[in-house]
Amino acid sequence: MNIPVPIPARAPERTLRDPLAQRRLGWLVFALVLCWPMLQLAEFNPAALFAPGNLSVMGGFLAGFFPPSTQPEFLKLLLKATLETVAMATAGTALAFVIAVPLAFITTRALSVSRIGPGPGRVRSVVVRQAGRSVLMVLRAIPEIVWALIFVRALGLGPAAGVLALAITYGGMLGKVYSEIFESTDTRPARALLEGGSGRVTALLYGLLPNTGQELASYTVYRWECAVRASVVMGFVGAGGLGQLMDQSMKMLAGGEASSILLVFLALVLFADMLSTLLRKLLA
Repeated sequence: MNIPVPIPARAPERTLRDPLAQRRLGWLVFALVLCWPMLQLAEFNPAALFAPGNLSVMGGFLAGFFPPSTQPEFLKLLLKATLETVAMATAGTALAFVIAVPLAFITTRALSVSRIGPGPGRVRSVVVRQAGRSVLMVLRAIPEIVWALIFVRALGLGPAAGVLALAITYGGMLGKVYSEIFESTDTRPARALLEGGSGRVTALLYGLLPNTGQELASYTVYRWECAVRASVVMGFVGAGGLGQLMDQSMKMLAGGEASSILLVFLALVLFADMLSTLLRKLLA
């Protein structure tokens, strides 16, 4: 006698659905509604780029950049301007580092002794930290082009004005980011050192730097790369380097010389990327 085997009831299929899909869609619509007036205020009109008249004008302008200039006299000027740009970016970043390190040291909460517990210096620590953050805000709020205009009038034409302009603005940027990097990492080793009686410098060297060295080095090299690019803009106000040479070439409608300068910029950016990769490997 065959006994029928009961077949278990099949569970109803569940449709996979993201519970946050509607919320994400709502935020997307809100962002589009918010950005649309901004695009209108900025007079953003991509269709104008593809107008027949505009395309022919841009094509004629770009055609003047080829071939790149290889005249010996110009290459000598290009080499001199390249060395000035590298020196300006390196010196400016180095001075910015000198400005940023002490400011990041006093503004980061990861090295605050007052956070361990109450004490007589708690209010003073908060005041000093807020004062340091205010200084960083002022330094990075004023663009380097403004500082370059000021220093060009004080020091005259040349890369010295660019060095000081980069040092001030990038000092504020580096200090701000260094402080945030220290606070975003695991602060327990530094906290343990502070609670054990070690000084803040010891907590920085042995509690924070081992975990943040790669990120700090990578961002510093990135800022050096930004300094190289910023020298182009500052060169237009007389701060020397490749930017000033680019300004002269564009005024003389020498597109071949301008394209050679752009190729040098590409090489410098590639070098900065390779240097960042090498430093990250060495600090791994």
